[in-house]
Amino acid sequence: MKDLAESSIFCEKCNKKAQKGEVLREGFRIRIWQCPGCREVWYHPLDLNEYKEFKKLRNREFQVKLRMVGNSWAVSIPREIIDFQQDMENEMKKHIEHMNRIVRLCMDEPGKLSLFFNEKEAKKGKVIEVE
Repeated sequence: MKDLAESSIFCEKCNKKAQKGEVLREGFRIRIWQCPGCREVWYHPLDLNEYKEFKKLRNREFQVKLRMVGNSWAVSIPREIIDFQQDMENEMKKHIEHMNRIVRLCMDEPGKLSLFFNEKEAKKGKVIEVE
């Protein structure tokens, strides 16, 4: 089956062939087509749905458990978040290690932690050294 991204789109208003491109929205790459005449924009429906799913998850607040495991504290991460992250990664990589996965955790400020599922995003975070 041919993907929509491989197709050509013609503007109904101008009858010109739309140019392929992409926009970034909160870390998401959304494929677009834009008419060079009237500047009308069409978004790839799968990319747009994925972005909408992310926005739904981002706007939810989860109550999670914090518990002692050995000499460390563990936080349970809701399945919806892990499933969404794995779906995102499955598009880039077909083989993901599911068990004993390593993620990066940083303390941004008192009371605020950041959890990074991939190295690329972790490197974007800034590190402040205090002597």
